[in-house]
Amino acid sequence: MKIISLVPSITETLFDFGLSEMEIVGRTKFCIHPKEKVQLVEIIGGTKNINIEKIKTINPDLIIANKEENVKEQVEELMKYFPVWLTEIDTLEDNYQFLIELGKKINSENTAEIWIDKLKQIFNFHKTNSRISYTYLIWKNPYMTIGNDTFIHSILQNFGFENTHQNKQRYPEIALEDMQSSDIIFLSTEPFPFQQKHIDEFQQFFPNKKIMLVDGEAFSWYGTHLAKCKKYYLEFLQETK
Repeated sequence: MKIISLVPSITETLFDFGLSEMEIVGRTKFCIHPKEKVQLVEIIGGTKNINIEKIKTINPDLIIANKEENVKEQVEELMKYFPVWLTEIDTLEDNYQFLIELGKKINSENTAEIWIDKLKQIFNFHKTNSRISYTYLIWKNPYMTIGNDTFIHSILQNFGFENTHQNKQRYPEIALEDMQSSDIIFLSTEPFPFQQKHIDEFQQFFPNKKIMLVDGEAFSWYGTHLAKCKKYYLEFLQETK
């Protein structure tokens, strides 16, 4: 089976399921894991600007897309020519179901169960010991946070954190004063590349508040990636105390 993945975390998951560049025949320029393997796979554009004509020349048996990551009109155009699996992963339960379905599609049900077990070993047993409210920023100018229907919210909720903006949906714009009631402000390394200098900036506005830089991949890359973040999560939970 020849598969094109239009989602970075799904490309990584396909490799983790044991597929090679012989089966994974197309990926986006943002598919960066595993580095030594994705380099062997043809780039078919970005997640938002897919080169449909190039995909036609590759002639895949299956294209895997995502409702949030990819552009609706581009996905619909691809559906005219190829089988497209349009995924929608907003919660940890969605992610478990995605892995099960992927296992069925590529005859790797046992591999799916192994990865699901690894994930449950993390998310079923590691929690914060106190109610900590947070603002999780994904963008600057304007500031954008996460609502209650996002994958990032699902992960942090599972760890026991309380989203200050849980009455909002998707990725709303907020102002500095909207973060005032949060115990912690998380600055994600993606999609906006927050860095230490941004922590210093926020500390000027909130001198008594905890500001943390967090690994965006660890909170937004569904599929198998989360299972590789156990050490990071333990350190993260320890730092938030």
